[in-house]
Amino acid sequence: RCMATRFHQNNNEEKDTLIALLKYRRDLDLLFREKWYRIPVKYAPKMVREGTIRYLAFYQPATFKEEAFKICWYGPVQSISKLKRRDLLPDESSHPNADTLYYRIELAELSKLANPIISRRKRRMLFITTTFQKLKSARELNDVFLESPLEERFWERLKQERIDAERQLLAQIKQHIFYLDFAIFSMNGKINVECDGDTYHTSKADVKRDKKRSNILQTDGWAVLRYTTDQINHNLEYCIQQVKETVNQYGGLQDAIDPSKHRYLDDGNNQLRLFTE
Repeated sequence: RCMATRFHQNNNEEKDTLIALLKYRRDLDLLFREKWYRIPVKYAPKMVREGTIRYLAFYQPATFKEEAFKICWYGPVQSISKLKRRDLLPDESSHPNADTLYYRIELAELSKLANPIISRRKRRMLFITTTFQKLKSARELNDVFLESPLEERFWERLKQERIDAERQLLAQIKQHIFYLDFAIFSMNGKINVECDGDTYHTSKADVKRDKKRSNILQTDGWAVLRYTTDQINHNLEYCIQQVKETVNQYGGLQDAIDPSKHRYLDDGNNQLRLFTE
């Protein structure tokens, strides 16, 4: 049964935009023709389930070839319906998921970003929740994330220092799945930087969980740097300096676009060199 929800203007700065994976070109063709997108109910982000989504944008993976690893298209959400797949796609009624429930997200229009948002490291993703302001101002994929104030402050300093990092990168190690605050790649190693806010990282259970997480990451070759609220708020320069020193110890910062290139970061000793192997 169709259960439509209409959307109203929301002027606060809370997340109101979903960036979703546009898996195949035929899905883009469907958007052009009918202006709707589907998400399985069981996988739908909270803003879809609660009806707070205002804009929907699309990330194009490797199947798009020359247009791959970009966010090009977006649109304002007009309504949401909950339907079975067979009702959404009658021509595919024999599909194994024909009776699965989906959200049908209808767009008022489909527009193209003036400057497509690229993923320089060509990463995989499924959903990113953010704000429309972030979507419109982002220069590359990592700019669209909106996380804690601590992470946002750390991200701004990393950008100022030209330290490439992947935000909320999925790391799967055996049966464990982690989302890393900042993943930094050097020529001889990989570094996970975590911003441990007081709200979620101060209890004994939190400390125990974080230690276990760090240990698992380290077994997969990750160096782990953790910074507290106090360190980020009152001694951010020391944190950034330590990140630089760690990157240099691992052979310099790997270029996000051309992994064969790397450079040492200025760690106070004017170590600014560019290497090509």
